Amino acid sequence: MTAATHSSLFPQVPESADAVLDGLDPEQREVATALHGPVCVLAGAGTGKTRAITHRIAYGVRAGIVQPSSVLAVTFTNRAAGEMRGRLRQLGAGGVQARTFHSAALRQLQYFWPKAVGGELPRLLDRKIQLVAESAARCRIRLDRNELRDVTSEIEWAKVTQTVPADYPAAVAKSHRDAPRDPAEISQIYGMYEQLKRDRSGIDFEDVLLLTVGILQDRHDIADQIRRQYQHFVVDEYQDVSPLQQRLLELWLGDRDSLCVVGDASQTIYSFTGATPDHLLNFRTRHPDATVVKLVRDYRSTPQVVHLANGLLSQAHGRAAEHRLELISQREAGPEPAYTEYADEPAEAEGTARRIRDLIAAGVPAGEIAVLYRVNAQSEVYEQALADAGVPYQLRGAERFFERQEVREAGVALRGAARAGGNDSLLDDAEDLPAQVRAVLSTKGWTTEPPAGSGAVRDRWESLAALVRLAEDYARAKPGATLADLVTELDERAAAQHAPTVQGVTLASLHSAKGLEWDAVFLVGLTEGMMPITYAKTEGQVEEERRLLYVGVTRARLHLSLSWALSRSPGGRASRRPTRFLNGMRPGSVAPGARGAGGARGAGGVERGSGGRRKRRGPVLCRVCGKTLTDAGEMKLMRCEDCPSDMDEALYERLREWRSDQAKELGQPAYCVFTDKTLMAIAEAVPGDEGELAGISGVGGRKLERFGADVLAICAGQELEGADEED
Repeated sequence: MTAATHSSLFPQVPESADAVLDGLDPEQREVATALHGPVCVLAGAGTGKTRAITHRIAYGVRAGIVQPSSVLAVTFTNRAAGEMRGRLRQLGAGGVQARTFHSAALRQLQYFWPKAVGGELPRLLDRKIQLVAESAARCRIRLDRNELRDVTSEIEWAKVTQTVPADYPAAVAKSHRDAPRDPAEISQIYGMYEQLKRDRSGIDFEDVLLLTVGILQDRHDIADQIRRQYQHFVVDEYQDVSPLQQRLLELWLGDRDSLCVVGDASQTIYSFTGATPDHLLNFRTRHPDATVVKLVRDYRSTPQVVHLANGLLSQAHGRAAEHRLELISQREAGPEPAYTEYADEPAEAEGTARRIRDLIAAGVPAGEIAVLYRVNAQSEVYEQALADAGVPYQLRGAERFFERQEVREAGVALRGAARAGGNDSLLDDAEDLPAQVRAVLSTKGWTTEPPAGSGAVRDRWESLAALVRLAEDYARAKPGATLADLVTELDERAAAQHAPTVQGVTLASLHSAKGLEWDAVFLVGLTEGMMPITYAKTEGQVEEERRLLYVGVTRARLHLSLSWALSRSPGGRASRRPTRFLNGMRPGSVAPGARGAGGARGAGGVERGSGGRRKRRGPVLCRVCGKTLTDAGEMKLMRCEDCPSDMDEALYERLREWRSDQAKELGQPAYCVFTDKTLMAIAEAVPGDEGELAGISGVGGRKLERFGADVLAICAGQELEGADEED
């Protein structure tokens, strides 16, 4: 597997139904040609499951066996549904409905509500957390911010498992669920939430499924109408189906069996939301005559990565483990996974940033690198380290590309230029399509060089630059294409949510990385208590944590790095241990069940990432209240976030202006000079000499040598040499 070529970015539509099957391996071809009766596809990570099922749909459509409008393909994210629509369009099977469960149900609910209930559909709540907070207050139950979020998740779990408020405590006990508050209190809040929602004529996302199920159960005429419309169903990621979604699927199907499901029990990582692999594992029991196809040829990852992934699952327990798939890599050999032990979390983040910088220097695009962690709270220290290293990054979960304001504005401008054609003076000197796009987008903020610093301005430029790169790829793939052709392509991609890549290292939680892949993946923070997470107590919960790590490992195509830190903060007690899931695989460890499992720390060639013997430092204390600091941002400021700040605002603004000038001169983002937090710390401390400046977190030896004199001069209120001439 190689980086996408221009022909793969814009493939030609297959000339015939048989041509749709070209390039499929034997098992994928079995999936594509199994068009009748129930079909179950057990597909391991990287085995081309989306390719198999989209070619199955396209083959059926192109062969005239199924009508596009009669197919409903459902999955779990808008991104996955958009990718499926894009692939089907490229295969000549436009018109097929590919949606999430919620999107498909909402569409049906909006259409049939006037007929089934009368009047307009109640207002859909954008966010339920405010209403949950009000419900708790009315019940005289005090929740902090984290508890509020957790209780909201509990209500969502109860609804997708079809549990009413009164039954919630019993359901929690039966499922061995670790409730964030007393189940009786959550039951009370849940009941009040439902009451307030009814009083205000609102519904939430879970109600969309519940109400659709209710209508289809009660109104056979409406159910029959939907069944006449949709006669063939495909369900992706079937291991993540909740009981409520399964019930909706059964009502869509009726007594028919034209169903194809795809999944992998070893990638079940959302049980906390009500997902269960039981429907996938019991499929053959419910459908004895089903065709079952196993996809185990891994086209994504090298043999070294696949070997580690298989090794993780070989130690698994439980029903999902009994049905695990042994992957077989189809790629050439690559580098061995790197295991690195660090003294503390800041050292781990700094070491990771250095390795990423080296990979980028060696030619790996920043957009093909990811740092994956267990919880989102771990991201800050990596954001800081990457910023200090001058490495661009993006947080997973940001606004979808085609919904960004600047992208919508760019689309309007390109559409206008395409309509004007030769009458648009902007295009007078543009000789080809990319030049035309660059000319139009220059009016919207695109420049040949990126702006200094981060934030909204840089984000806007990155979006426009992604459109410019897309235009260049499109022109190379389709010589002679016009601006109007490109606008049509953009409209179709927007409809399918098929976005070009914004360059930058991805920072994401393991859960949000599901379904994605990169050339290089850094799995960080792999210590007991984080992987598995502390609150995973039952065997089932621990096994789900193992599967989560498996998902992280299988995101990597070529480079894979696994790391952990022995303490949280510099100078802390080195009491942490690497995750048990790597026992028997990382150097120096012993497989479970063997004597001395875990191994001596650092033995067996484990690479240490602290760069030799690290100078031990004592705990970092808040200079206001004296509390020990553990948060990376607070450690940089040397105070708790909530403690009063004595920052010199005028000094801070002078430092920001100086930083901006330095960044322009160096041709780098502003955060590569100093981050905002470091400037705040300097403005609060007002250092008087190099020793005091060097004691501020974020001011290393290199930056002290390069910028120290200027910073100290600014802190002393002096004018910098040459400032007047520049002004």
